[in-house]
Amino acid sequence: MQQKTSRRTNRERSDTTRAAILDAARGLFVSRGYADTSTPDIVSAAGLTRGALYHHFEDKKALFRAVAEREATAVAAAIEQATAKGLTAREALKVGARAYFDAMNHPGRIRLLLLDGPAVLGKHEMMAIDAANAQRTLEEGIAEAMAPAAVAPEKLAALASLLSAAFDRAALDIADGASTELYAETIGTLIDRMVST
Repeated sequence: MQQKTSRRTNRERSDTTRAAILDAARGLFVSRGYADTSTPDIVSAAGLTRGALYHHFEDKKALFRAVAEREATAVAAAIEQATAKGLTAREALKVGARAYFDAMNHPGRIRLLLLDGPAVLGKHEMMAIDAANAQRTLEEGIAEAMAPAAVAPEKLAALASLLSAAFDRAALDIADGASTELYAETIGTLIDRMVST
């Protein structure tokens, strides 16, 4: 029995260390950028050793990927929470778009996911992170909203990719001071026209 308690404590300690590294790295990646953040800076900010960092992450790029994954998961969770009510598929797409804009407004997310993410990890790796989070549900939402018309999988993927790109561009413009309401309304019009075809 005591051995199980000890293992749980080790696991909790490991999770706490990992979270501290991720939190410190996120703060530095947001304030300084990936290129100007060193692993010694990260461990110093986390109050840990380099050994602790390398126990959890292969290198700085792997650490950045983990930060990006955590941010993408948080965005997807915000969208899912906002669309969990009894909405029609079309309404869910519109509410989800607004939830995306709000979630991306969280300090640092634009830089991590839309600016530094593709530069550090590459387009394909960022697409894989997106696919593991919001992309699948976006495709499902589009398919449901376009029903009863059957949409070929490759066309569905293309529609989701284009709509996702529109969401990203809107989030960038909103971060630069554009009206969230205007973009939410405009994306809503785009969704209406897309699903009525």
